[in-house]
Amino acid sequence: MSAPLRPRPAAPARAAATAGPARSGVPAAVTPRTLTVGVLGAGRVGAVLGAALAAAGHRVVAATGGSGASRARLALLLPSVPRRSATAVARAATDLLLIAVPDDALAGVVSALADAGALRPGQLVAHTSGAHGLAVLDPAVAVGARPLALHPAMTFTGTPDDLGRLAGISYGVTAPADLRPLAARLVADLGGVPEWIGEADRPLYHAALAHGANHLVTLVNEAADRLRDAGVNQPEKVLAPLLRAALENALRLGDDALTGPVSRGDAGTVERHLDRLAATAPESVAPYLALARRTADRAIAAGRLRPADAASLLGVLAGTQREVAA
Repeated sequence: MSAPLRPRPAAPARAAATAGPARSGVPAAVTPRTLTVGVLGAGRVGAVLGAALAAAGHRVVAATGGSGASRARLALLLPSVPRRSATAVARAATDLLLIAVPDDALAGVVSALADAGALRPGQLVAHTSGAHGLAVLDPAVAVGARPLALHPAMTFTGTPDDLGRLAGISYGVTAPADLRPLAARLVADLGGVPEWIGEADRPLYHAALAHGANHLVTLVNEAADRLRDAGVNQPEKVLAPLLRAALENALRLGDDALTGPVSRGDAGTVERHLDRLAATAPESVAPYLALARRTADRAIAAGRLRPADAASLLGVLAGTQREVAA
């Protein structure tokens, strides 16, 4: 288990943390160095970020958590923080309300809090959704709150181990210009680095992260399942060094890291792959095809595969695609 949380020394107050007028036109007050924080949603992200804010010296005074898993996370990560209703948490969070609920629930939660009179002018209302920007917080802005989209580019387990992974990670931040200094300060308190994302670019930003991280999990588990089908008892031992090297090379070299039969144009090998997959795990044929075709496109564009050498390979992929479609 991770070492117990220790508050970090507070950094000197900065004049830049004093925000200008909010979008609602209500003048924003000077934001104190130590914020009074409420966490709405004690899922994996909310509980961990709440604990990280507490470790940075902020006062986390209330949190929601109705499920057994949420209560367990609060007991582990924020043991002295009382559980309250959503409106009670919003009212207690006089400086910062951190909303960490599922993407599709976010708009309804914000609207309900605004309708209930639980939000107040000058209060910072931040959500952790990667897919949403500031527009989803318009009901909060209408009552004078200050909006912030603050998404950690990290996968979470909801345990103390996550706290050790926060140092140096990026946060996709969308904020009004006057709130950027405060947003940068919050990210620094969490040990991270801000990446400023435009409102219109939030869906693309989130799609990139989901494509890279979530689909990576699916891809790794697909590979592990096919190794089991081939008689490998511990596929993780086979995959771990290979996939770590491939990931490191891809991050360092880009498309120059491509190896394997597609990047060489080995049509016969790919055809044998597809034949055996069709017989053993037909559900894997379509994703293999999609990724092989995209890999070929990128290999050709990067000069790793000459178009003349790719002709037979592309023919195999196209023929199999037609068979799958039929």
